[in-house]
Parts: sequence; structure tokens; C-alpha cells
Amino acid sequence: MTSSHATGRWIDDWRPEDAEFWEGGGRQVARRNLLWSIFAEHLGFSVWLIWSVSSAFLLQMGFAFSPQQLFVLVALPNLVGSLLRLPYTFAVPRFGGRNWTMISAGLLLVPTLLFAHFVQRPDTPFWVFCVIAATAGFGGGNFASSMANINFFYPAAQKGAALGLNAAGGNAGVSIIQLLLPVMIGGAGIFGLVTASEGGLHLQTAGYVYAGLAVLATLAAYLWMDNLTGATSKPREQLQVVRKSHTWIMAFLYIGTFGSFIGYSAAMPLLIKLNFWVPEPAPLGTGIYFAYYAFLGAGVGSVMRPLGGWLADRYGGAKVTLGAFTGMVVFTLAVLLTLMQLTPNPGADPAIASDNQSLFPWFLGFFLLIFASTGIGNGSTYKMIPAIWRREAETTTEAGTPERTAAISASTKQASAALGVIGAIGALGGFLIPIAFSSPWVDDPLSATKGAFVVFTAYYVVCALVTYAVYLRRPAPAAKLAIAGV
Repeated sequence: MTSSHATGRWIDDWRPEDAEFWEGGGRQVARRNLLWSIFAEHLGFSVWLIWSVSSAFLLQMGFAFSPQQLFVLVALPNLVGSLLRLPYTFAVPRFGGRNWTMISAGLLLVPTLLFAHFVQRPDTPFWVFCVIAATAGFGGGNFASSMANINFFYPAAQKGAALGLNAAGGNAGVSIIQLLLPVMIGGAGIFGLVTASEGGLHLQTAGYVYAGLAVLATLAAYLWMDNLTGATSKPREQLQVVRKSHTWIMAFLYIGTFGSFIGYSAAMPLLIKLNFWVPEPAPLGTGIYFAYYAFLGAGVGSVMRPLGGWLADRYGGAKVTLGAFTGMVVFTLAVLLTLMQLTPNPGADPAIASDNQSLFPWFLGFFLLIFASTGIGNGSTYKMIPAIWRREAETTTEAGTPERTAAISASTKQASAALGVIGAIGALGGFLIPIAFSSPWVDDPLSATKGAFVVFTAYYVVCALVTYAVYLRRPAPAAKLAIAGV
């Protein structure tokens, strides 16, 4: 099955829709590639979101950045990561999935080593930190190439589960970095089970650890992953998907699902710190310590993503996506109502912070339900994309003909390209959400947070209406897709 085409490991004959081929060894090859793809993507997500939790420690390291500046450091990797997703998607057919995984994993050495060097230097200008934070976007690009690659390995009936598992393993990197970084650097974490080190904080440790893991991921891809000859195509062919209306409709929906997941994951540590904690009395302060809980949201969203893919395989992606957006509307309103009961604390009064603690369990609980909804929506929307392209190929050709076979093959390539385009646009939510929370035109952080949630709720309502109108309503412009169970 493996040949020496070009350089490295290439598979010339790959027929996942052929049951005999799949059971005769294809499944094992696909699983092996999925495993190491998840590992590399997981590291990419961790590096991408390393600033989401480390930014909350910078003041303790001697840096004098404002809350608005900290949110900018959190947002910049998401902006760069979203922009890189498109070229990363096109890199898979150009270089091969295995080869590009090696390259993209190796690129993670840039943000990790720069991070390790400069977090030890409090006199570093803010603009330098902006540049360093931007390089963490390399990790965000990994997702698009990984998903495009795995899409080629699995038959249509198993794409939802495979893509959901691949994405969930990557998404879990967000939760893992937020869980382990505080402990890794000598801070307290894990619900307070780990106490702060008497030797102080060492943020650089996280950078060195993830640099080492990036080297390991590069070697693993070299040894145990494969390229597919049939997955090659020209960028011009792939860019044809931008002419499809469904590409832009699904991108709009994906901003609501994945954009919310990554944006909330990036902002959650600072949201907890700014709204439920004050630094007095030193050294512990008063209120909720963010590092105890910040990782929970991303963890819940990651766990729920494969469930969303499984539900989409069983009931149809559009139905599950509509349910996810409905949940996001309800739970975002619940978070907003909780925030409206908080007492504003611009003066960082310990007494007010202590009183506001009683509302934190409600805030956290409703926020975790939002994360659960985004995770389900992430899985279901990604199931819809290959299903839409495959259905269009089936409606334009006769079953059992060479034209049908060619159309299905072309639809798989186009769906992979669409995954990258949609993923790139959707990831912009990871930039917009932290920026909305920072709102430099609003003096009170609490007011900025409440205003942002109002906007987010309205967006989710529109997403739910679009999902129903385009993919579920009968008759509708996409009635054939609704009938097909997309």
C-alpha cells in the first residue's frame, strides 16, 4: 500500500469507500495517521493559547501591562492563526499531509523559544510581546491542515466521528495548557490542590517544555504518518470553493461555534481575574483565583466536540447545529443575567470582591454550558461540510457510473479545501471575542463584558435562524440538502 513516490512515505492506492480495502488494512492506516495528527494538533492548540493563561501572570512577573494590553496579547495569536489556516489547508495537497505535519510542528519552535526568552525580561517593550504573541498563531494554523488531511483518510460514513475526534484532541490542547501551565511555572492550580512554589514563578519553563514536545511531534510525523497521492491538487482547484455560497454560509455559522469556543477559551482566565478577584490583601488577594477554574471551559468544549460529530452522523448535522445555537442563546443570556447582579468594583475593593464570589458558581456553571454547546456545534458543523459537497456530487451524476466516482473524489478534495476556508474564517471569532471584552472605549471592565455578551447573544440568534432557513426548512433553497439529512 505504501510506495516511494517523490520523497518520504506516500500511498498511491487509497480507497476508503471500498469496504474490502477498508477492512483489509485501510482502517489501521487511517487510525495511525489520526493518532499522530491529533498529537501534533494538540500541541499546536496549546502553543496557540499559551498567552491565554500566561498573560494573567505577567503582572506578577514584573510587567506593567494594562488589562486592555493583556487582552490584545490574548487576541493576537487568534488573528494570526485564523489567517494562516487558509495557506495551511492548501499546503496539505501541495506537500502531503505527513510532510506538512512535520513542517508545521517544527514551526512551533519559533513561538515557544521566543516566549521562553522574553518572559524573563520585564523591561521588554509591549510591541515586542505583540510580535511574539503573533507567532503563536503558527499553532492555530495546524488545525486546518490536520482536518484537511484526515478528511482524505476516512469514508463518508465515518468522517463525522473521525473529524470530531481529531478536532477534540486538538481542542483539548487549550484545556491542557490552561490546566498545566500554572503548575508547570510554579503557580497554584488544579482547584487549589497544587500550591504556589516558594521559589516564585518561572514562565519560561512552559516555553521550553512545549519546544521539546514540538520536536517530538516532528519526529513522530516523520516516522509514523503517510502522504496520500490522491489528495494532491492545485491551489487554483481548491480555491473554487470560495465561489460556493455554502462555503460562506457555513463560515458564518462556524464563527458562532468554533469562534466562540476559541474566543471564550482565550478570554476566560482574564474574565475571571478581572471580574471576580482583586490583588489585595497581598500576596493571595481576594476572590476567585483564575488558575483553579480557567481550564474547565475548554475541557468541556473539547469533550463535547466528538459527541457533536456522532450526533450529526446519527440525526443530521443541521438539526444538531440548530440545537447547539439554541443552547448558546439560552446559556449566554443566563451568564449575562448573572453578570448584571455583580457589584461593579472599579476600585478593587476586597469587600466587594468577597461579596461577588457568591455569584461565581452560577457564572461558571452557565459558562460551561455555553462551552458544551459550542463543542457540540463544532462537531456538527464540520460534519455538515463534507456532507454538503458529497450530496451535490451525487445529485449531478448517475449512481454506479465513472462520473459518479470522479465527482465523489473531487467533492472530497473540495470539502477539504472548504474545511480550511471555513475554519480560517471561523477562527476570527477567537480574535473578535477577546477584543470585544477589552473594549478600550469602555472604562469599566464589567460593563464591557456585559455589552459583549449582548452582541454575542444576538449573533447566535441569527445563526440559528440561518441554519433553519437554509438547511432545515422545507421547501427551501437548499431543500435537497434538508431531505438528504445534512
